[in-house]
Order: sequence, then structure tokens, then C-alpha cells
Amino acid sequence: MVSGPRSRKPTSPRQGSQPQENSLLTTGFKLTRKGITATLEPGERTLLRGLFADVAGMLEPETPSHEDPLAALVGLDSSAEVPEDPALLRLLPNGVQDNDDDALEFRRLTERSLREGKIGALRAASMALESSPVHLDAEQARHFARALNDVRLVLGARLGLATDEDAEALHSITEPADAQDVDEYLALVYNFATWLQETLMKALLETLPGN
Repeated sequence: MVSGPRSRKPTSPRQGSQPQENSLLTTGFKLTRKGITATLEPGERTLLRGLFADVAGMLEPETPSHEDPLAALVGLDSSAEVPEDPALLRLLPNGVQDNDDDALEFRRLTERSLREGKIGALRAASMALESSPVHLDAEQARHFARALNDVRLVLGARLGLATDEDAEALHSITEPADAQDVDEYLALVYNFATWLQETLMKALLETLPGN
């Protein structure tokens, strides 16, 4: 995973022209007496729900478990193959390196449960966005962090990011006016998701004993 420290919130891209809620400024996640909390604008919540749904759709197995008795019984997916889509491969990487046969066997033993776990986290994160402000308990925060990370993995793959230096080069794109093409719009979304994830991880760290 590539990342890169952000010093300030990028202006988030928004979907649609929804009205603002009492002109509240968007905040990142913070630890409060009510748990981990963030204020997001309606367009930002719509954007995130769309991203979570898109990634969950990518992760849906081609063969539903109810159509595969073996998968339903033990979670084994005998049809699993190495993804051709680079973004899906980042979500579902090989668990064994330097041995294609062992990697495929491991994938068939574990991929379905990995897919289901990721989909579950994405759906839980989407449900958390129904409230405003967004309030997360510890479990919901872990789901939300996992969902944001998977969104960033997909966006990073679409942008061809391979190193921290690649991600750092995108950090100048912080305003919608900076985005002149599809890649720059994706970079703007990537930067917003990165910033939001960093605020969430900081809030989670503050819940640890001794902080």
C-alpha cells in the first residue's frame, strides 16, 4: 500500500448538488465522549457510499456460495483464479510468493472468506454513513478503516501508484479546479480518502491504553 502524510484536508469532490447541512464544515474523525466522530457533508457521504458500493461489487464472487455446495460448507472456492484486473489483485493479492501452484491453492482455500470479510466491512461502513455526524464504536471504526483502505487500494491501482513517491506527487491536487481530467479527479478522491483514513487511524490510536 502506498501512502503519504497529509498536512491538511483536501477539498473533497462531491457528487450531485445537494444542499449543505447548516453550513457545517467537514471535520475528520476525532475521539469524543460519544466515540469516534466525524462531520461529513451530504455530498461527501454520497461519494463514500458510492465508492464503498463500487468496491463491494468488484469483490462479489462470480459463483454465489449457495450455488457452490463446497464453498457453502467450508469456504473453499475451487473456481478462484488470479485476478486479471490490477485493482482486484491489490484487494486479493497472492498469499504465497514465488510458487504459482501453491499461491493458487492458497487462494482457493482463503479467497472467498477474504472477499466476504471485505464486503462486510464495506457494507458496515456504508451503513455508518447514514447518521450525521458519523459516530463509530471501536468495531465500526475498524470496519470503516478497512473500507477506506480498500477504496485507496483500488484508486491507487487505477492511478498506477506503486511507491510512496508516486502518491506524494498527487498531493498537490487538493481542489476540484485542479482536476482537469479523469486521472486528476481520481487523484482528488484518493487524497480525500487518504486524509479521512489518517484522521480515523489517529482517533483509533487515541483509544489504546496509555493514550
